[in-house]
Amino acid sequence: MRKAFLVFSITSIAIIGLLTYINWKFSFLLLIFIPLILMGLYDMYQSKHTIKRNFPLLGRMRYLLEDIGPEMRQYFIETDTDGKPFNRLQRSMVYARSKKETDSKPFGTQLDTYKSGYEWINHSIRAISFKDLNHNPRVKIGSSQCTKPYMASMFNISAMSFGSLSKNAILALNNGAKEGGFFHNTGEGGLSPYHLQGGDVAWNIGTGYFSCRNNNGTFNADEFQKRAILDNVKIIEIKFSQGAKPGHGGILPKEKVTDEIAAIRLVEKGNDIISPPTHSAFTTPLELMTFIRLLREKSGGKPIGIKICIGNKSEFISICKAMVETNTYLDFITVDGGEGGTGAAPPEYSDSVGMPLREALAFVYDCLNGFGIKNQIKIIATGKVISGFDIIRNLSIGADLCNSARGMMFALGCIQALECHSNTCPTGVATQNPKLTKGLVPEEKSIRVARYQNETVKSAVDLMASAGIDHPDNVTRDCVTTRIDNNKVATFAEIFPELETGCLLNENTVPEKFLYFWKKASSEKF
Repeated sequence: MRKAFLVFSITSIAIIGLLTYINWKFSFLLLIFIPLILMGLYDMYQSKHTIKRNFPLLGRMRYLLEDIGPEMRQYFIETDTDGKPFNRLQRSMVYARSKKETDSKPFGTQLDTYKSGYEWINHSIRAISFKDLNHNPRVKIGSSQCTKPYMASMFNISAMSFGSLSKNAILALNNGAKEGGFFHNTGEGGLSPYHLQGGDVAWNIGTGYFSCRNNNGTFNADEFQKRAILDNVKIIEIKFSQGAKPGHGGILPKEKVTDEIAAIRLVEKGNDIISPPTHSAFTTPLELMTFIRLLREKSGGKPIGIKICIGNKSEFISICKAMVETNTYLDFITVDGGEGGTGAAPPEYSDSVGMPLREALAFVYDCLNGFGIKNQIKIIATGKVISGFDIIRNLSIGADLCNSARGMMFALGCIQALECHSNTCPTGVATQNPKLTKGLVPEEKSIRVARYQNETVKSAVDLMASAGIDHPDNVTRDCVTTRIDNNKVATFAEIFPELETGCLLNENTVPEKFLYFWKKASSEKF
């Protein structure tokens, strides 16, 4: 191939040169073929790419097709029910709701109702009229120890940091939250001015303690108090782990640390920003309880919670034991599924680390109920939640309300280009490139975010009404059925039988499936 290309190149140059000598009108051929020939000659003698070295010029087609492969599949090959992590039907539903277009579809479902994993809601003969229900029900977040409880929507914006998302995206999300009356989670990147446009805020505090840290990266209670008492900040979330990369720290290279990001995060420009994999403010469950009491005091009594992707079961049971022993309660627990999220992560972490949301929700609910403290603590589910059915399914397993990140990104205009990590997001959502972010107009997209959230909540309430349920608090595990295989179905009540309230308080009443982890768990260590 290389020899053939060399012969072809010499012959082509000779023929084109001869034609040009005979008639100058052929000179345009030189402009076309000479660069191609030079490119092919370069390919022959470079040493990094075997394909291009063995197949000069022609080998470049392989890399071109590989680059445009995802777009070709998305637009020309995938069916409406294909596509990962969200298919075309799901994305189209979000787009339609955000634009307040009709999201109804004709001629029945395109889903295979006999395929393993198909799920449905068990409707009631005594369904409730939609007009008789509260179309925007609120859920109280706040234990008996919380003096400033927050009445939350059942559907909110999940954690996404400024830096991961553009300024315009954060502005649109926060203004959408303000217009729609739901909360906006800051993500662990700190509390930026773009989060303080009037929308309710859940301040996410990660292991780097951004916006509330000392120069050495440790927690600064004074900086925390300065921001936690702001009116916009409604709840405080301590981030243990996220579904995209549980148990994994992070680094923001110094090249990406602008003056603005440094000021927001309370870090020095010119250095890599490190997010450690674990917290330094506490090292044991008992120390965590002390930290929770500190945050509650410094925030003026606002709800304090944690965000966690479940890993070792004994570690979460240790937290429950510490709450019972110290009589200190979290106000909420955000359960993130191991399915991954907007955060970029090594593929092994996205694919193979962390408990999936369904099992995690059931486990967390059962633990809290088993220790007799579920009545104090609300559970927030996050992980691939974009529809009213997704909300009801999570409530059925044990959640009290839901957050969504990628659904809200779709409402902003995300097209699932899968370029969140490369700073080349074509819709201006997950990029800091001003040439791309200028295409996202916050004033327009905030309206779409509010519409999408509103229509999705209405959908969830409508589904509850069909099931004869009048409030999110009354959704139970027998509400949803899932197909196990072609000939077997089961409700979540059958798949995840609930524990008796208080059964985890005494070793003699601990169920067999919990006993090993219960014995391993200690309030004095994780």
